[in-house]
Amino acid sequence: MLDENKKSVLGFFEAVGNRRVEDLPRFMAADVVDHNKIIHGEADEPGAAFEGLRQQLLAFDPLKVRVKELIGEDARVAARVTQLGVHHGTHPRMPEPTGRSFEIEAIWIFTLTKGKITEIRAVSDRLGLFLQLGWQWPQAD
Repeated sequence: MLDENKKSVLGFFEAVGNRRVEDLPRFMAADVVDHNKIIHGEADEPGAAFEGLRQQLLAFDPLKVRVKELIGEDARVAARVTQLGVHHGTHPRMPEPTGRSFEIEAIWIFTLTKGKITEIRAVSDRLGLFLQLGWQWPQAD
C-alpha cells in the first residue's frame, strides 16, 4: 500500500503542475482537509482543499512542483519539493499580480486512506516567496 500511496502523491503533484483540477478527485478524498492556511485561506473544513488549489492555480501560471524526495511510513507520505511559478492572476489572499517569478522549497505531509489523500500539511519558504514576488510581509493586527 505504501507504494500506491506514493503513486497517489506523485499523481497529485502531476495534476497540479499540469493544471488538471478535474483529475484531483482521483488522488484526493472528497472530504480532504488541508491544514495549510498561510496563503490559501480556505476554510479548514472537509473538501475545502479543492477550492484552495483552484485559487492557487488561478494566481500562479505557470505553477510547477518538482518532487525531489518521497518518504513513506504507514499511511503518511512526506514530499520534499521545489515549487516554481509566476504570479499572473488574482487570489483573495494575495496582492495584485506582480508578473514576478518564484522558486522555493517546501515539505508536504500527506495522510492517505485507501490510496486517496485525506489530510494535507505543508511548510514552505514563505519569506522567500514574499521577497521574490515583491509582496509586503503581513503585519500583526
